[in-house]
Amino acid sequence: MERRLLERNKVSTTVYLSVPGASPVRCRARNLSAMGVFLEIKALGLPAGTVVNLVFAVDLGDTVRLHRRKAVVAHVSERGAGLMMQGRSQVRPMRQRAS
Repeated sequence: MERRLLERNKVSTTVYLSVPGASPVRCRARNLSAMGVFLEIKALGLPAGTVVNLVFAVDLGDTVRLHRRKAVVAHVSERGAGLMMQGRSQVRPMRQRAS
């Protein structure tokens, strides 16, 4: 039974996942909605209910924008983890690309 409130869109975006006191882990977002994301990641080691920090690196051609969100681990499988977003997004430009 599908429990999502919003439809997910297929994506392939770099995401950095971190928890306090640990280094960020790079992974790939494979589907995304305003309320959730599925990340391809091996051996996450975090139980459902864990609050994590996510940084989405979105390539806009000449600029990479960083979208920072807090999320809660909803489920973990051998393919990755489903996370539910919390709060509002913080968006910051990361860098301009050299021409």
